[in-house]
Amino acid sequence: MPKLKTKSGSKKRFKKTANGYIKRKHAFKNHLLTKKSKKRKRRLSLLTLLNKSDQKNIKIQI
Repeated sequence: MPKLKTKSGSKKRFKKTANGYIKRKHAFKNHLLTKKSKKRKRRLSLLTLLNKSDQKNIKIQI
């Protein structure tokens, strides 16, 4: 059976940490930013860890 290719989009969107977790960006920071508070936009800029239920699926793609 041939090797599976990794998904190019997933490689660009997700990063692995040293402990094996996966980092991701927050959604809702692309447009319509005038109605969102500075605090909310600042928090959306930070990276967060991927949910455990999604990690198995993404690890296959990376």
